[in-house]
Amino acid sequence: MALDTIFASVPQIETPRLILRGIRESDAEATFATFSDPETMEFYGEATHQSVGESRELIREIAGWYARREGIRWGITLRGADEVIGSCGLFKFDEGFHHAETGYELRRAYWRQGIMSEAMRGLLGFGFGAMELHRIEATVDDANERSKGLLRSLGFTHEGTLRQRFAWQGRFLDECYFGLLHDEWRG
Repeated sequence: MALDTIFASVPQIETPRLILRGIRESDAEATFATFSDPETMEFYGEATHQSVGESRELIREIAGWYARREGIRWGITLRGADEVIGSCGLFKFDEGFHHAETGYELRRAYWRQGIMSEAMRGLLGFGFGAMELHRIEATVDDANERSKGLLRSLGFTHEGTLRQRFAWQGRFLDECYFGLLHDEWRG
């Protein structure tokens, strides 16, 4: 799929239980339900949203990243329900669109159901397939065992840890770096 097509309208990704679609202004309340939860945001590296207005601003930022070809963020919805329950994306593309970083979050009520694993399999299939990426990376707080486990289950390799790399809430935290190459993807 050509980049012009990919960046003309957010491509929809379908998996057996999920539909990943573009995030719309009308998703502000659902986005707020995820981003206002301190437990969901524990490892996100940003403060929880205090108002739906902050979530609307985030949605505008996501649209701007997409318009500038800096990132694609998909809203995760269950098939048959159009409510966004989380998101996942690709961003920080290099100039030739050979590699990107990924990130994700999911509303706590949907944890431990395999939803993020399924969403990420769809995203990785799109990234390595339609976008023809060579490498996808992820940066994770060292204390975020669930996220590290997810990445390992998807075939990512832990490539190293940068000690006290990230300052957050008055502390310096270690960051783990993971990578997955096109040839390693078991889609």
